Formats: sequence, C-alpha cells, structure tokens
Amino acid sequence: MAKIRELAGIKKKCLAKILGMYKKANAGHIGASLSCLDILIYLFFHKIKSADKFILSKGHAALGLYVVLGESGRMDKAALDTFYKDGTFLAAHPPCNGVIKDIPFGTGSLGHGLSLAVGIAFSTRFSKAKFKVYCVLSDGDCNEGSTWEAALFAAQHKLDNLVVIIDKNNLQGFGKTRDVVNLDPMGKKWEAFNFDVATALDGNDFAAIDKAFNELAVKRSRRPKCIIANTIKGSGVSYMANKMEWHYLPMSDEQYKKALKENGLQDA
Repeated sequence: MAKIRELAGIKKKCLAKILGMYKKANAGHIGASLSCLDILIYLFFHKIKSADKFILSKGHAALGLYVVLGESGRMDKAALDTFYKDGTFLAAHPPCNGVIKDIPFGTGSLGHGLSLAVGIAFSTRFSKAKFKVYCVLSDGDCNEGSTWEAALFAAQHKLDNLVVIIDKNNLQGFGKTRDVVNLDPMGKKWEAFNFDVATALDGNDFAAIDKAFNELAVKRSRRPKCIIANTIKGSGVSYMANKMEWHYLPMSDEQYKKALKENGLQDA
C-alpha cells in the first residue's frame, strides 16, 4: 500500500487523466469526480485490501473511479480510452453487468448505494467471509429515505465491517444541499443512527482523511462507521470550485488549458 506522502504524486497522474478524458468526451460531471478524487485515491491506494468491497453510490463520479481503478491496477488502463465512446462499458455511470470486477453494481440513482453496501456487509454473517465494505455517498444521497433505512438496518445488525464516507461538498444537481434538503448537523444524524462518526475537516486532503480513519479505528466498537468528508465540488480547479454548474458542464479548450496550468499538468 502507498504511504500518505506518496498519494500526492498519484493524484497528479489521476487528475491529468480525468481532465483529459472529460475533455475528449466533451462530458460533464467533472465537479463530482474532483470532489471525491482524494477519497478514492486514499481508499484504493492506502486502505482497501484485496478482499474488501467498494460501492460508489454517487455514480455520476464514475470517471474518477475508473481512473483510480486503472491507475491502481484493478482495471485495464487501456479501457480508459473508450470512455463515452460507442460500445464502451465505461459510460457516465458505472456499468451494471459486472464487467469490471471492482464495480459490482451500476449506481447513480440517489439513495441506492448504501442499501447495496449494507447487503454485502450483512452477507458475511452467512458466508463467514472476512472483509470490509466501503461506500462513498454524496450528501445528496442523504436526501433519500432508502439511505436512512439502510443505516438503521446496519446499526441494528452491528455491521462493524461497513464504512460509509460522505462526500459532503454541499452542492447537488439543483442547488445548495441546505436549500434542497438541509442535512446539518450531518454528523449528529449519523451518530443518532448508532454509527461511530469522525469528520475529515478537509476531505480533499489525504492527511485529514487519514486522521478521520484513525479516529474511528481507536473506538473498536461493533457499530458501523461513518466519515463526514468536507469537500469542495470541482476541487483543484479555480473556476469550478464550489460552482453548481460544474455538476453538468463540459470544458472548453481554454478552460481545459487553464485547469492543466493551475495544477502543473501536461495534456494527457
């Protein structure tokens, strides 16, 4: 597993690839991938073991996941060149046919991912398998009742092999999360649902994410776990940061060059 100090170099490679692929595809959902990129890199390069399972509930950030899987050797990197093309299995949302081993379900319709993750975690009670299940949700996922039903089930059955990470970038498709459905105080809600909770004050910083995981590790309870990661939609690109429109927009040539320049990157 990569050390924390090595993750910044990995991020530069992933970021260059993500920006290049979005530009070639003339596709949107860029801001969503950038807000959770640090979380995905931390998990797949530093935390997740070979037997562990992962669910990306916010499926519109699929490209971030594809690139991280490719860079970590969990998916054929050559397949990344087919993103958004006719006949590809790398669409805007994750494929639902299991063609990628580390993507067991198609996701993106809000509120489905945690139920899937909870089912996988619960299955170990019967299979006796030993693994953890990591699930990345958007704060928009937490608008949905199905998310909280799954949380109740996880706590009731003491699924201590479940780790939920909330990509809390405070924006969703129709505006600010607090204006659509106010979720604050987010941490206290998950605590009330009997989860052990920690907060990554800067969810776009590897050290802050690591600190939150370490806080959970020392609790050693039988409760499921939740990390509230305070992130920025469009993190790392000045004109995208905290802008709702970058849930949708593709980049112009000029904008693409600016995003590369700001991050010291070359055209991928």
